[in-house]
Amino acid sequence: MAKLEFSLDQIDYQILRIMQENARTNNADIARELGMAPSAILERVKKLEQKQVILQYNAKINPDALDQKLLSFIFIKAQDPIGTQKVGLLLAKIPEVQEVHDIAGDDGYLIKVRTNDAAGLVDLMRNSLGKIEEIISTRTTIVLETVKEEQKLVIPTED
Repeated sequence: MAKLEFSLDQIDYQILRIMQENARTNNADIARELGMAPSAILERVKKLEQKQVILQYNAKINPDALDQKLLSFIFIKAQDPIGTQKVGLLLAKIPEVQEVHDIAGDDGYLIKVRTNDAAGLVDLMRNSLGKIEEIISTRTTIVLETVKEEQKLVIPTED
């Protein structure tokens, strides 16, 4: 896969900071805050999307509202040949799996899953993970309480 090159300036960083805080902020409000024309902001946002700096826009939904109260992390040891991601791609297709990470160390993958409860986790492990033949073993960590969980990145500031 070709490495993407990003050339961002301080205005791009400011736009990203505002949009990361609230992606629904409109161009006119961003322009007002930065002292620029809305058309200039629109053009910059389109360029950020084209350069794949901005990948998508999401709503952050409370998992409790959907009765997805159990958060777990599962370390997976698999028989993936080095350099392939067969198991990772299969894991990514499971709806309850929120993240799939190919990791260094004894385990090949770390996944983040949300289920309704322990019974839902057992069902996921038996009926989804259990069907992936290349999985050798799993180690599951159940989260008791979340202190911090967010997807925000640290955006550079002016020096």
